[in-house]
Amino acid sequence: MTFDVAGIPGTTLFDGTQARKGYALNMMCYSFNAAANRQAFLADEEGYMRQYGLTEPQAAAIRAKNVLQLIAAGGNVYYLAKFAGIFGLDVQDIGAQQTGMTKDEFKAKLLAAARG
Repeated sequence: MTFDVAGIPGTTLFDGTQARKGYALNMMCYSFNAAANRQAFLADEEGYMRQYGLTEPQAAAIRAKNVLQLIAAGGNVYYLAKFAGIFGLDVQDIGAQQTGMTKDEFKAKLLAAARG
């Protein structure tokens, strides 16, 4: 089965290439299942990223807390949710990033769509 995402602007297909590209990033985010690791990351973000050997684009996206850049850098959204949670980012924050809106604008769009 093939997927054509060319017609969906901003879409990054998480395939084998992306999985290999993002392995270290996803392993780091998986480590955030443990509270001690979340605390260690917050205490020394740069040192924690070095432990996992993140690339500079991955590290820059972590510093910016930009989920779209993390996806482009090989991040899997399941693991990235663990990273986003550390900073209190929720699905609406991520949706706002994806659409280029503020969170309030995105929430208003969701409410308008629900009202139909």
